[in-house]
Amino acid sequence: MISGLRPADESLLQRALDWVAPLLSGQVTGGGETLLAHALGSAQILAAMQADAATRIAALLMFIDEPIEASGVKARASNTNAVADRFGPEVAQLVQGTQALSRLGSLASGASAGALDSTDQKEMLRKMLLAMAADLRIVLIRLASRLQTLRWLAAEKRPCDPMLARETLDLYTPLANRLGIWQIKWEMEDLAFRFIDPQRYKDIAKLLEEKRIEREEFIAQTIEQLAQGLAARGIVCEVSGRPKHIYSIHNKMRNKQLAFSELYDVRALRVIVQDERECYAALGFVHEQWEPVSDEFDDYISRPKPNGYKSLHTVVADTVGRPFEVQIRTRAMHEFAEFGMAAHWRYKEAGAGAGQSATGQPPAVAEYDRQLAWMRQLLAWNTEAGDRSGEPQLSQPRRVTQDRIYVLSPQARVIELPIGATPVDFAYHLHSDVGHRCRGARVDGQMVPLSTQLQTGQTVDIVTTKSGGPSRDWLNPQLGFLASPRARAKVRAWFNAIELAQRTTQGQALVEKELQRLGKTAINLEQLAQQLGFARADDLYVAAAKEEFSLRQIDAVLQPSAPEPELSAADLMAQAVRPERQGDAGRGNVLVVGVGSLLTQLARCCRPAPPDSIHGFVTRGRGVSIHRASCSTFADLSRHQPERVIEVAWSAATPGALYPVEVIIQAQDRPGLLRDLSEVFARLRLNVIAVNTQTKASIAYMAFTAEIRDGTDLQYALGALSEVSGVFLARRR
Repeated sequence: MISGLRPADESLLQRALDWVAPLLSGQVTGGGETLLAHALGSAQILAAMQADAATRIAALLMFIDEPIEASGVKARASNTNAVADRFGPEVAQLVQGTQALSRLGSLASGASAGALDSTDQKEMLRKMLLAMAADLRIVLIRLASRLQTLRWLAAEKRPCDPMLARETLDLYTPLANRLGIWQIKWEMEDLAFRFIDPQRYKDIAKLLEEKRIEREEFIAQTIEQLAQGLAARGIVCEVSGRPKHIYSIHNKMRNKQLAFSELYDVRALRVIVQDERECYAALGFVHEQWEPVSDEFDDYISRPKPNGYKSLHTVVADTVGRPFEVQIRTRAMHEFAEFGMAAHWRYKEAGAGAGQSATGQPPAVAEYDRQLAWMRQLLAWNTEAGDRSGEPQLSQPRRVTQDRIYVLSPQARVIELPIGATPVDFAYHLHSDVGHRCRGARVDGQMVPLSTQLQTGQTVDIVTTKSGGPSRDWLNPQLGFLASPRARAKVRAWFNAIELAQRTTQGQALVEKELQRLGKTAINLEQLAQQLGFARADDLYVAAAKEEFSLRQIDAVLQPSAPEPELSAADLMAQAVRPERQGDAGRGNVLVVGVGSLLTQLARCCRPAPPDSIHGFVTRGRGVSIHRASCSTFADLSRHQPERVIEVAWSAATPGALYPVEVIIQAQDRPGLLRDLSEVFARLRLNVIAVNTQTKASIAYMAFTAEIRDGTDLQYALGALSEVSGVFLARRR
């Protein structure tokens, strides 16, 4: 426990042991281990990790005046204030942080069934542990304490609570893995697996033991053969065995549906060389010496994994057919795989291919990975420095910056929020309705203002009212009620819905008032809205309230013009020779081929204009109706009454002749859109004789009827309208 410490630190550690021993005397955990034995075992594990004196002392003192979580401790020590006085503020902070993590573990263990069952919730809890441990050494103490509990239970052959073993696999071994503390990870995995599935553990252990001596001899001989062969080729390398652990073997057999005899990497070696060229040279040597196994070669150097991992993986068989795996990589590749941002842990835990590049991750996830990479590198530096100097590192607090916080619901559900989040942000994260009805909050059992900034590890309980909505003050950034864009958007959506309801009510009153004036109160409003070009009556009401729709159009729909009397052929000829008014120039600018001038009118269904291809249809009472050749209405008329179809053509251009055409526009709704579109028509000197607009889901649908001289005017207009900001469709109807 004192290995690697300076004499002064050894003396301080001994003082801590002498002081805490009587305080913990006679107290035991729920599993039966004495508190003193647990503290000593944890400190011994930390010593093997070359932790500094403060970390080892904090492990000895972690039970001071605090209920113990890891094993359900029933007793309480005392004199917590004396820690800082006797051993300094650094040790006191480590003890306080360790106890905070213990409380979190107790909350998680006592959570309601299913609260932490999902993969996301387990991941949130891991993040929360790291976020609470601003000093890395707190996490190390926590891991050492859990490993000591498992070691003691195994040594004493005591039964282990299945929840504790499962929590170890779900929470603590992934943390050890991510921090690069491989030995602790492997040992905790094997011990926890031994308690969860003892029979399967014994079966695999027996299979390994039957071949252990043979396997160890094989690995030693192969390492020597490989190292000598590569050295003879001038390749400087480091060759090591990579034996599998029981839980790792179990996972591979389960995930890949393999029998024990089918595992290629029960025997495995890793070769580390200087550069990529030597990687492929070493691979060539391996394939010369041993027979490659078909379909078991992966080149992650030329085709790296999505998380950036690089290495050569091959499986070969020796002369008697025993397969074994060889991994070949450079030192840089090895360091990246072990300590880099996109390290082994992601594809080990999520499965191959599950890793994402840093550029493909949300900012919070990328920052989380950077913190993990930093902490893993810190552990590596600690080990290397200890190996060189014999003195432990990590003598200064190592703090991690955070841009996220992790808080708990009363049911121990972990909630991730942005830093600076308040109880209102928390309420909206739970559910929009909870946020709308939020009126107060308890944090760790105490009532707090809704603008209070939450801290990682706190438990938040929202006080709601039966009905009601958010306050407009919540949208004021100066008051500090909201830090989450998601919550702010939900508050805005509430007030937008209120405003929409108010506009709907206002517009409905205007429409009903107009209908009363016209004496049409019994009309179906939904049908009326559709006649006016709206999908629903509510859309009509909103357009009327926003003054985007003229109520006079209702009069035009409900007061149809009287039918004109049917004219004879003589009447048609007589009216055709009447001089046209300037405003009707477009109507008489069509000639009926082979008949001479007849009364003509441009069909409103398709609005023909030069140089459109046109056809004529003799109507009853309104002369010859001129349609575009592509008009669907004309196609239907000609199919049922082909004898009324006549050939027509545009006559020579008449000065001042104008033709109404309908232009359809779709655009993102915004203030000033109608004004900008109207300015386009005014600039092109085109007279707009009708406008119909409606808005649905922030999209404006507009129909302009404008008078043009020919197709050129129309093309100019469509081009200019398409350039207006927000317009994404402009076409002729």
